[in-house]
Amino acid sequence: MGMDLSAIKSKLNALQNQKQGGQKRDMSLILWKPTVGKHSVRIVPATWDKTNPFKEVLIHYGIGNRTMISLVNFGEKDPIVEFAKQLASSGDKENWMMSRKLEPKMRVFTPVIVRGEEEKGVRLWEFGKQIYAELLSLADDPDVGDYTDVIQGRDITIETTGPETNGTSFNQSKVRVRTKTTPLSEDAAEVEKWLNNQPEVLSIFKKYSYDEMKEALLSWLNPEETSDEPAVPKQEEAPAVKPASLALNTPKEKPSIDQEFDELFK
Repeated sequence: MGMDLSAIKSKLNALQNQKQGGQKRDMSLILWKPTVGKHSVRIVPATWDKTNPFKEVLIHYGIGNRTMISLVNFGEKDPIVEFAKQLASSGDKENWMMSRKLEPKMRVFTPVIVRGEEEKGVRLWEFGKQIYAELLSLADDPDVGDYTDVIQGRDITIETTGPETNGTSFNQSKVRVRTKTTPLSEDAAEVEKWLNNQPEVLSIFKKYSYDEMKEALLSWLNPEETSDEPAVPKQEEAPAVKPASLALNTPKEKPSIDQEFDELFK
């Protein structure tokens, strides 16, 4: 009896859909990233918290060539965080240095309307600690106040420069608030839509299970083991760390990385 080609095709389609996470989303309608030049945006009161438009998210970069959202964001145990804590408390300098590399990095998301692109609706602007601090300082300035107010708020001007002018290897952005107060929109129905229809931050990234993250960490620590798991596009990458840096205080005969890993999780 020959192969059932229709059944094989069905299995292949199911597998491909699993790897792609089902139907592909147009990320340009979910995330906004400033390109080189000047942009004007309005930070919108967030659906997740009307009193705070900023969402701090912890993300693991560079573990197994993946970008993985930390399970800590969901109030769950994260094996990579647990392992980093164990290394930090081992009393070994190299282990402590490695633990710092394994710690998740904080990124901040806020809902924005990009002026001139209002038809795209609310998108999420992602940034790091420097811009976050600047935006918090502006809100704390009594001459500025609540720039997210839908009636008397203020637009934010973002000026982004490229590596050729800022002397770094990446784009850099600076922010300043407009002096003039303006409404979010003159259309009340549009304002209502923007306030209620916003992307969900924690759904942007695939949520890996505890066991999947533990397996990814072990594979990263032991590069001799390879995986056919497709790489996930990275936003930034942690520096490579040699497995030899996992130098725990052990007896004369050093156990394998797998044994050390399992021992730390006991």
